Amino acid sequence: MISSRFVTSFVLKCDTIIRRATRQALGTKRTRMTESKRSNEWAAYYQQIRDRPPRRTLFAALDAFGTAPPDALVIDLGCGDGRDVIEMLRRGWRVIAVDSEPEALRQLQARPLPDGSDVTPITARLEDVPIPLGVHLVNSSFAMPLCEPEGFFRTWARIREALPSGGRFSGQWYGPRDSWVGRPGMTFLGRDEALAHLDGLQVEMFEEEEADGVTPRGNAKHWHIFHIVARKP
Repeated sequence: MISSRFVTSFVLKCDTIIRRATRQALGTKRTRMTESKRSNEWAAYYQQIRDRPPRRTLFAALDAFGTAPPDALVIDLGCGDGRDVIEMLRRGWRVIAVDSEPEALRQLQARPLPDGSDVTPITARLEDVPIPLGVHLVNSSFAMPLCEPEGFFRTWARIREALPSGGRFSGQWYGPRDSWVGRPGMTFLGRDEALAHLDGLQVEMFEEEEADGVTPRGNAKHWHIFHIVARKP
């Protein structure tokens, strides 16, 4: 059972790690100006996608649990403005919502939340955040591929270690034919490599999608995505 006291301790630990990682970047006029511009850009972006529904990988994972476990806890890595978070809260889960963009969490907190919601927002890069042992669900919708490989694989190892028996991961990874291949700071996996990293887990969903489309910002893009739900035996 994961208590509220445990979550508080976890948040304090995260705060220490985040402060250490960002100390050198804080306090300059240039940094403040850059953050203000980024905040405005992200606010416009979240306004464009505000009415989009939760991802189907999250629905599949939550439905697989049926009734939420006692003291059900999920950590959402790269939560954005909370399109997935709201559904978790609606179903009675406690949520640790992590995003590197402060504007994302401001948008989340501005949403009308279900009565009795228990959400803990943390501003941090997902690869910098420890995963609490015993967390029932780790959700990361379209976010993990935005880590460089070292951070991606470190985070994945933490997720696998933290999940208890019956715990799940839901999210997306990117394939090698995605048009963003070659961008710095991102991770792409071939189908066989992705499946190898799921070895030892019960794969409840592994759907490969490849299609031309557009990004939420309206830019043309070729998508190569693996939609994943996996359960720890």
